[in-house]
Parts: sequence; C-alpha cells; structure tokens
Amino acid sequence: MERQELSDILQQNGIVGAGGAGFPTYGKLDERAETIILNCAECEPLLRLHRQLLEKHAGEIVETFHMIGETLGAKDVVIGIKEAYKETIEALNQVVADYKNVRLGLLEEVYPAGDEVVLIYEVTGKVIRPGVLPIESGIAVFNVETVYNIYRALHNEPVIEKLVSVVAEVENPITVKVPIGTSLEEVVKMAGKTTVNNPVYFVGGPMMGSIGSKFQPVTKTTNGILVLPQDHLLVQKKNSNSSIDLKRAAACCCNCSMCTDLCPRNRLGHPIEPHKFMQAATCKDVQNPDIFVNTYFCSSCGLCEMFSCFQGLSPRTLMTEYKGKLRGRGVPMPKVEAKGVGPEREFRKVPMERLMARLDLTKYDKEAPLKEEVPDTKRVKILMSQHIGAPAIPRVTKGDKVKKGDVVGAMGKGLSVNIHASIDGTICEVNDKYVMIEA
Repeated sequence: MERQELSDILQQNGIVGAGGAGFPTYGKLDERAETIILNCAECEPLLRLHRQLLEKHAGEIVETFHMIGETLGAKDVVIGIKEAYKETIEALNQVVADYKNVRLGLLEEVYPAGDEVVLIYEVTGKVIRPGVLPIESGIAVFNVETVYNIYRALHNEPVIEKLVSVVAEVENPITVKVPIGTSLEEVVKMAGKTTVNNPVYFVGGPMMGSIGSKFQPVTKTTNGILVLPQDHLLVQKKNSNSSIDLKRAAACCCNCSMCTDLCPRNRLGHPIEPHKFMQAATCKDVQNPDIFVNTYFCSSCGLCEMFSCFQGLSPRTLMTEYKGKLRGRGVPMPKVEAKGVGPEREFRKVPMERLMARLDLTKYDKEAPLKEEVPDTKRVKILMSQHIGAPAIPRVTKGDKVKKGDVVGAMGKGLSVNIHASIDGTICEVNDKYVMIEA
C-alpha cells in the first residue's frame, strides 16, 4: 500500500494513539522511519488491555504492523513486550515466524518500560535527543490498540469503541469494550458493585492518570478506570495543593538527589535534575535558569514523587506547573544533546512489584478478563477534541438521525482526524466541544 493511501485511511477513520495524548497516527507515517516499534510494555500498574488484546488478536495485529513497516520501508519491525507476559509472547511466537523482519524486543518488568524514550533505548540501544520526536532518529512507535484500530480501518471500521480496564475497588475487575462517549459511571457498572462508599474514579494509570468525574465520557485515549477510596494515597496526591507542596519542599527537602538518581530520562543522559529544581524553586534561586528551563525534558512519569522521595514531596507536580508557565510565556525548549548512559542505570530501575507495594496497589493486582461484547448504550457524549492538534468540527445538527460509524465531526485544519458516531440514534445536543447522541 502507498503511504499516502494509508495516511488517508487513518485520517478518515479517526485513528489516533489509543493512550497518552492521542497523537494522530497518520502523522507518524514518515518515510524516514527505518525502525518501527509496537509498544506492549503496558507499564502502568494494574492495566492489562494491551497484552490481552495482543494475545487474542496476535495474527491481525502482527500482520497489520508488518504492513505498516513495508509501507514505510522500515528495515526493523520490533514488538516491545515485557518478558513477564508469557501468554502473549506464546501467541506472538505462533505468528512472527511468518515475517522475516519482525522480531520481539523483550523488556524487564520495571517502570516506566513503556515510556517511548526508555522503550527505544531498551530495544534498539539508541538514545533519543532530549525534547525531539523519535523520528529524528529514524524511529516511530505505535500503541497496540492503535495498530488493531488500523487493522479495523483497513476493513472499513472507524474508531467508535474503546477498550477500558476497570479495576481496584470493584466486585469483578474487567476489561471491557465500550462505545466512545459512554460515561465513566456506566463503564464502572460493568465491573459489578463498587466495594467502597463514595468511590473516586482515577482515570488512566495510577502513575500518570488523573481524577475524573462519573459523568466524564470515555475518549479514544481512555485506557483504565481505577475505583479508589477517598483516602487512598493516589487520591491524596492528586488533590494536593501545589503552593502547599512548595512550602513543604522548602521545609523538608534535604536535596538527597534520590529523585534524580532514579529518574528514567536522567539515566539516559537527558538534562532533567529534579533535586536541583526543588532546591532552586524552594529557595527562589534563579542564578542558573537552565534548571527551570530543563523541566521541559521531564516525561511526567511520576517516579520522583510516587516512589523515590522518602519525604513524600512532589517534584513532578511542581515541574509540570513550571513547564506550563514557561510555555505560557513563550519560553522555547532548549536544544541540547544527551550525555552518555552510565553503567549505574542498570541498578537504578524500579521493579513493578516494588512500585505497586509502595503505591498500596498490590491487593488490587487481580485478573481483569477481556470482554469484547459491546454493551448497548443509551446515550453518548462524543468530544470533538480527543487528540493532539486541531479539534474536529461538528457536521451534524440537533435532530439529525445517525448510524454507527457516521462522521459527526469532520477533521479540522492542520493535524486532525474525523470523529464518528459510536451508536445509532438521534443528535440531541451539538456545540463546538461535543456531540450528544441518544439511542
């Protein structure tokens, strides 16, 4: 298939990264890509949907990923997967032998093995220059569910459903496939009763997720819902006040450098040093502005504040706030080179088992079987912006009848994709931000 043809199919069918920020996938179809990597590290604790999907649909996903490699002329097609995912690896071994340039890149059970920069280093040995996209080094990374969505798009099926793991304080942890736009409350009900009063919905992974509302709709990037008690560590951390966090850091930070020593990007030579930032920010010391500007290179993995700091301080949260202020004032990201990777990196990886214990999540580490039957949904709220780039533009009016797969939001100017109806029904509300459909 020609690259432009594939690009058009992905854009028309609304394919974006099925996790993270939702980068429109057609933008990754770059002829400079000599290596493509399928990311099945799934390093966020408790989430299982990628390994489950890859195990069940190994043939379709590997075939599609190989096709993407051929379209781009990639010489190396790598499936990055943790060696602990035995059943998925067994399923992959049944099909990868049919494709000469496809290989498995086995990963350790550490966090954050799924961080794009870390994953690339582990399976290729290349260090991505700080602050740039992997394509500069001839590499493109794709999410497992994204590639499965590409497979479906090739069979004229746009993105109208999403896999979501529902775990923690629920009766029956499960991974479900739901229409995009379904409320979080409806999705959680599919896992049975909640086992705590006044539960908090923690959307995404425990390390990089955020607290959501029960009325919030599922989007193309919603991977998981952790149902947690209000007094859980993760909830308390997310509800903390940044001004208080800064005062606590001024009083407690001993500048031990543990946050920097265990920082995955720092271990790969990127100039991000949380301990120096904490000292400079709390003392209002601006003699070395690079300390503040280098917060741009933080990946927000959360290890510094959720694992490394024995004082329970919040380097990631404070650096994220500073990054936002820098962007708001038009401060550009500096152009720098990565330093060498030291031998100590091998001894500063964080085991998943230890991380889950630190986060008080071990008791929730249970099977969440994949259920692919899509439930009937009475109402969906479909956001026009579910991806990085320009939002889609509503192409329906109140009272219109639509069927599953109809375009309800046309791609905007620039980097954008179409948005589709996820159920059959009637448009009951439309504005620039969302379209509401009643079955």
